[in-house]
Amino acid sequence: MEYIDYYNILGIDKSATDADIKKAYRKLARKYHPDLNPNDKEAEKKFKDINEANEVLSNAENRKKYDKYGKDWKHADDIERAQQQSKSQNYQDFSGDQYSESDFSDFFESMFGQRNAGSRQGRSQVQFKGQDFNAELQLNLTDVYTKHVQVLTVNGKKIRLTIPAGVENDQVIKISGKGGPGVNGGPAGDLYIKFNIVNNTAFKRYGNNLHADVDLDLYTALLGGEITVDTFAGKVKLKVTPETQNETKVKLKRKGFPVYKKDEFGDFIITYHIKNPKNLTEKEKELFTELQKLR
Repeated sequence: MEYIDYYNILGIDKSATDADIKKAYRKLARKYHPDLNPNDKEAEKKFKDINEANEVLSNAENRKKYDKYGKDWKHADDIERAQQQSKSQNYQDFSGDQYSESDFSDFFESMFGQRNAGSRQGRSQVQFKGQDFNAELQLNLTDVYTKHVQVLTVNGKKIRLTIPAGVENDQVIKISGKGGPGVNGGPAGDLYIKFNIVNNTAFKRYGNNLHADVDLDLYTALLGGEITVDTFAGKVKLKVTPETQNETKVKLKRKGFPVYKKDEFGDFIITYHIKNPKNLTEKEKELFTELQKLR
């Protein structure tokens, strides 16, 4: 397996912080994304290499293994296990003869499926699970209000993904078997997708509840009436109770955000903000003065 310099691919050095890695990856991923470079095979390859480098270096444990073992970093656990075993054994076979260096080399190579064609043919090669991939998908809040389909390009391959309604910001989902290919017939790795949900609405989302501020004129607040307000699902009419106070909250049940993978909805919570009239006429001032005297 050829050594790949992941640091060089991202344009960073080995002292780079997690923030440096994330910044470099996002910049390059945007530049070489297949959607921005259609039918560009070179950009497609660079995008694949950038994702692979980020998958390794953005994971602290994988980065540690890569720094220590280079191209063999995926087999770090097995290498260390073999080294521990070599320390605890005296390397003697059943006849009492000491193993030669070449014998141990054959044993070590057989563990990783790297034997020559003519050596130890009777032994089976060890299978390893493929590398897990990590990707980040940015969506608007309006996108995840309903279930929909997205087509992702991961390492040059298009994956059709059905995204359930109600996905939350920073939520991570796993797609089994969509990672790197296995070694020696082992299972493929998995794909982990992290969602970055951008709120492109005037509403605030807290869990599955949506919140909105609604201005209420002084006269409607005092005398009551009917108003129309916007919700995520459309406009609704509300009756305002007479003598409604500032900061009063009204809850509309099941008018909030859908609950992930459940046939449920959160609530829609409105907070009234009473707005006092401005630029009063002389007549209006007289009437308010009369009201003040009555109180």
